[in-house]
Amino acid sequence: MSNEKIDSTNTVCHSVEFGLRAIGVWPDTSYAILRRILYISSMVVFQTFQYRYLIMHFGKEDLFILMDVLSITLAYSLVLIKLIIFACNAHLLNEIITRIVEDWKRHDVSEEYTMTRIAYLSRRFSNLIITMYMISVFLYATGTLLRYNSNNQTDARELILKMELPFEMKSTSVYIIVLITQFIHQISAASTTGVLNSLLIILVLHACGQIDIMRHKLSEITQKNTERDITETIMKTLIIRHQRIISFSKDIEVLYSSIALIQFVSNTLVICCLGFLIVISIGVPGGSAVLVKSILFYVVICLDAFIFCFIGEYLSTKSRMIGDAAYESLWYESNPNLNRNILLMIVRSQKHLTLTAGKFMDLSLQEFANIVKASASYVSVLHAMY
Repeated sequence: MSNEKIDSTNTVCHSVEFGLRAIGVWPDTSYAILRRILYISSMVVFQTFQYRYLIMHFGKEDLFILMDVLSITLAYSLVLIKLIIFACNAHLLNEIITRIVEDWKRHDVSEEYTMTRIAYLSRRFSNLIITMYMISVFLYATGTLLRYNSNNQTDARELILKMELPFEMKSTSVYIIVLITQFIHQISAASTTGVLNSLLIILVLHACGQIDIMRHKLSEITQKNTERDITETIMKTLIIRHQRIISFSKDIEVLYSSIALIQFVSNTLVICCLGFLIVISIGVPGGSAVLVKSILFYVVICLDAFIFCFIGEYLSTKSRMIGDAAYESLWYESNPNLNRNILLMIVRSQKHLTLTAGKFMDLSLQEFANIVKASASYVSVLHAMY
């Protein structure tokens, strides 16, 4: 990538760029490696204390508490894995952002509306998703403390995140410091998840925007163009654009494929745990506090899985439309050489672009339905055991 600073105007919204800079994966971020090390190290420390609690209390705690701890611990583990994958693939993200900037620099007046509309949608979705994740943290912390107060516990100090710390919290000041640290770190982790998911939406929407532009240009090929023999020049430009879209989509697939696979497993388990907590908390004393902390958490975890599946489905559907647009152009008025290029474009578009979960399966709405069904089955088993 050139030493020229990347201008993110009209590409990635400022909240996503700020989040990527904070974790040290945005191009040209100062002290990027140090930021990655510090952030990942803090996540590792938190995870160590969380898993230590799980190991030391496994079989001793009530199944209700165990499911609560397991859900938040797995959610944290997923964030940590995402951070490590992004840290290892920072150069790839660098190339992807560079391509987006190049598309904005090369666009002409006829492409302005589509690209601006895509950028606007990206910002709205990104800000909404990040806000939802942050609100879920507020409600989770509120529900945890409400449940603690409603139970009138005086023998132990309730933490937002259950951990087995290497020291005792005898003084109130130490307890408050731990609570504040947990809350800030939880806000940071939730925001990071929202930023990384929003980035996927931004990248795929940009690719789909380029597909829409390509389809529009194919539909604009008229009899007048054909008579002037300028259609071949237009087709060459579109073929180059098609290749750029394919290459861009493959880079997104490489960046998110492993994340999607791990997320499928993690989300299934977390949705199962949270569903169990919600089901057994309805209509019982003190259940309202659990519902406060769990319902929005459940929603954002489902949203987590839905984003990946919907975006994969959307990209596949859009890529198939290229072949339809090419077929509907005035190919029958063109020369044989141009028809051969159009035929190759149609054939290539039949191998639709897609995102996969670790190369094992395509991300689609059907797979999201499978996650929900599997989680519901596990919830029914746990409810029968409880």
